[in-house]
Amino acid sequence: MDGRTADRDLRLTLGVLLLVYIFNFLDRQIVTILAEPIARDLDLSDTQIGVLTGLAFALFYTAMGVPIARIADRPTTNRVTVIVVSLAIWSGMTALCGLAQNFTQLLLARFGVGVGEAGGTPPSHSLISDKAPPEKRASAFGIYQLGPPIGGLMGMVLGGVLADSIGWRQAFMFVGLPGLLLALVVRLLVKDPRRTGTGATTDPTGLTTGAALDAIWQSPTMRRMLAVSCFAPFALYGMLIWTTIFFQRSHGLTAGETGVWFGLVNGIGAILGVWGGGRLGDRTMKRGAQHLLTVPALGLILTCPFTVAALLVADWHLALALLFPAVVMSWLYVAPFYSAVQGIVPPAARAVASASILFVQNLVGLGLGPVALGFVSDRLKPAYGDDSVRYVLIVASLAAVAAGLILLSARRPLAGELERYR
Repeated sequence: MDGRTADRDLRLTLGVLLLVYIFNFLDRQIVTILAEPIARDLDLSDTQIGVLTGLAFALFYTAMGVPIARIADRPTTNRVTVIVVSLAIWSGMTALCGLAQNFTQLLLARFGVGVGEAGGTPPSHSLISDKAPPEKRASAFGIYQLGPPIGGLMGMVLGGVLADSIGWRQAFMFVGLPGLLLALVVRLLVKDPRRTGTGATTDPTGLTTGAALDAIWQSPTMRRMLAVSCFAPFALYGMLIWTTIFFQRSHGLTAGETGVWFGLVNGIGAILGVWGGGRLGDRTMKRGAQHLLTVPALGLILTCPFTVAALLVADWHLALALLFPAVVMSWLYVAPFYSAVQGIVPPAARAVASASILFVQNLVGLGLGPVALGFVSDRLKPAYGDDSVRYVLIVASLAAVAAGLILLSARRPLAGELERYR
């Protein structure tokens, strides 16, 4: 495949996989803006909200992630098939959330969403890494990783509008069912290099699960990345979920108003952060491979003061204005982070490496984060009432600082490890 054809194939693959990732995050996060109407309708506690918005999804996502990624890493596996089947499962289960009549039924449907989405990102990361050369990989991931902020923006705005207009049950069905049609589009347009014989880093050999995990754990950079995966998502997911509730409780906004205003601030800020992080990653890397992580690390550290200021001001307009730079800086790390992860492990372990990162991210950040914050909020309610969420969010913002400091320390071994698998 000549250079122009390869670039065209990469752009097509990135475009389709980005659309899949948008649906992935839309289906995953719409429950965030719907949480308050669901809680009122089904009479749920804040701890139960935390379970539904985080732990219910994360448990099965993390449990299935590595086994599915191991299948995707096999040289005989068509990774596009894995993505298509996974997309159909999580879309169907999202629609079924709208039929739930109680906490248990909604919990089971969210389990199903987690099972499906476990097979979306790891094979996509592996495909992109096979098709994008190392010097363009951060920018490629900068495009693909736009899926979470765009999907999150759509989930906030669309979910809030649908919740106010047609109800939370219909909102789940409205966003879930189109994913079944998208699965057909993916099957028709995306090709796995293993089937076409293209891709600069396609590896004809396989690794056992133990060998893949050992290669991952032997990397000093990867061990630090796993630690970052504990703290950064705890801050990001915890703040995303509970900030929407914060604006409704502490500032009196409706679900629709919160979805539109916070959705725009969070969505646009995250889009700028992810895209900018990818471009800055490729640019700063020219001064030394270790600088791939410099700007992302500083961005995470600087997130905290802006977030704390936003939570303490009395005017919600000013709070949103202060949150915008915090959101941008908190998302700068994403594209360089995944670019580094994919570059420091053998090609035959890339999907497992991605799944390992996602395992930690979703178990700790998305799974335990919202539940822990919900539990603390319930404990603080007798003293602070609706403002209990304000104070747990201040604590959550400190996790971003910890992630930034660990990311700074990861720069030292990064350069040598990236050179190994160019």
